[in-house]
Amino acid sequence: MKKTIFLGLLTGIMTVSAQAQSSKVPLEKATLKGDETIETSFGDIKLVDNYFDTESSNKIFSEMDYQRACQSYVWSMPMVSVVTQQNALREKYGLTTEHDIVVLKSLKEKRGIVTGNLTTPYMFGYVDLKKGPVEFHYPAGATASGLLDIWQRTVTDIGQTGPEKAQGGTFIIVGPEDDIKKYEKPNTYTLQSVSNFLVIALRILDPSPEYYNKFKKEFTMGHVGEAQKPFNYIENKDVEWSGTAPRGLEYWKSLSQILNNEPIREIDKVWPSMLMPLGIEKGKPFNPTEAQKTILLKGAAMGELMCRNLQVNPRFAEPWWKGTSWYKSFDFTVEQETDKRLEIDERTTWFYEAVYSSKGMVNPPVGAGQVYMTSKRDKNGNLLRADKTYKLHVPANVPVKQFWSVTLYSENTRRPYDNGGTDLKAATLGSRSEQLKKNKDGSVDIYVGAKAPKGFESNYMKTVGDDGWFVYFRLYGPTEPFFDKSFKLGDWEMID
Repeated sequence: MKKTIFLGLLTGIMTVSAQAQSSKVPLEKATLKGDETIETSFGDIKLVDNYFDTESSNKIFSEMDYQRACQSYVWSMPMVSVVTQQNALREKYGLTTEHDIVVLKSLKEKRGIVTGNLTTPYMFGYVDLKKGPVEFHYPAGATASGLLDIWQRTVTDIGQTGPEKAQGGTFIIVGPEDDIKKYEKPNTYTLQSVSNFLVIALRILDPSPEYYNKFKKEFTMGHVGEAQKPFNYIENKDVEWSGTAPRGLEYWKSLSQILNNEPIREIDKVWPSMLMPLGIEKGKPFNPTEAQKTILLKGAAMGELMCRNLQVNPRFAEPWWKGTSWYKSFDFTVEQETDKRLEIDERTTWFYEAVYSSKGMVNPPVGAGQVYMTSKRDKNGNLLRADKTYKLHVPANVPVKQFWSVTLYSENTRRPYDNGGTDLKAATLGSRSEQLKKNKDGSVDIYVGAKAPKGFESNYMKTVGDDGWFVYFRLYGPTEPFFDKSFKLGDWEMID
């Protein structure tokens, strides 16, 4: 009898021990010691005497590289986006020299710009500071322009919010590995870029043809020590193009090329270490293995989803007007960093759906600069749909010195919405739209959606299929009622 009881106890102990070894624990309850099978989102990890087997080790490496790919996408996205625009304009418009500037005016031309405005002409040019610093002679007048680095940060505003305050001036821009002190001189704004890549981004606010022609003659550039020359303006080509960052492996190929052309900032040194296991390394060609390609494809897809989620649901920002879903688009510093950290999530919210930043855009002074308001939900908090129709009531006397506009964009491309229209009014309406029908009190109702409301076709912008949409409400030269919030937009109202 005693022997039977002993054998039964022994069997029970062995069974419990075997069950303990074979049972699984969720990751958050793992002891990480001894013999343990740990459940993770990427499969089971088995510990035997605290060690991994080869299969578990490979799983952890793959997950580690995948996480690094996702975060590297979020970090690098401003660079890849701006270089994508340059490459597309070179291909479609034939920019071949540093004195070539493309002029974008028509809907088809502007539809390539990520959230470009459709009210004023755009001009873009590109300079390589590896060849040496450049000197610009910039004319006086009503412009909102800037020179920007590869992070889409303004090296300097020029025009109404520039240091010369629209009175014209001379600027010298020095590359990241040069000595700025060698080029400083009186009556000249001398600044240093953190990148060799320099964008010339011009917006002409004065609508007169006379000023436009005067500007083109007077704006000149030359490398320091060389003669100044006017630019060659490439315009009226009406060519379709896309500035939306590529998806898949093309994204990483572009990033690899950028890292090979640019110095690494001190604040960014951690990121090349994150990218090395993915086959992206400074000084080496982009030639990932099949295993790396799989991880990069997954990382690019999830990285973009992370960016889109920040853009649709900015978790660090509050609506500008309490009780609405309207956000002021810039919630970061011009430098994109503070004395404590890099503002990665904040800048991602903007640069996933837009291009460029300047002091006049981030911190507009009263009566100058620009404000960009965006909304993606109706008054009930529901996301805007392409198969419904909505109304936005714009009160009379929008507080601007210049003009206001509402421009329609695709959530997929973040570029001006392609609804089959051929005129700018198909995707933008505002105070410069002569066809707008006003209410008796001077207010305006704007309609966006699948079906035009009867009698308000002139105030309507069409959406198509399942291409989700959002708008930017722009205020050019915003005045005090915007800043003190006595002026307020209500949310979109679904009417059909």
